[in-house]
Amino acid sequence: MAAGFTPLEALQTATINPARFFRNGKPTRHVEKGKLADLVLLSANPLEDIANTQKIGRCHRERPYFYRAELDKMLGRVENAARRQR
Repeated sequence: MAAGFTPLEALQTATINPARFFRNGKPTRHVEKGKLADLVLLSANPLEDIANTQKIGRCHRERPYFYRAELDKMLGRVENAARRQR
């Protein structure tokens, strides 16, 4: 990895470490039935290759799930809107 981190260290640096810092040591929340959560499910293991963080299988933001095809449609709409702004 270019920054010298292993994939695990890069993931921790981007997720767990900031959460711990901003919560000042308070316990982090867990994904459980009945709790709201933002969750990204990857289609490949990021511990094997950090580039796999770009392989999003589906995304869950509170409710409902967004599957890959839906995410691609949303991304297309955003890209089109950005082109019109130029």
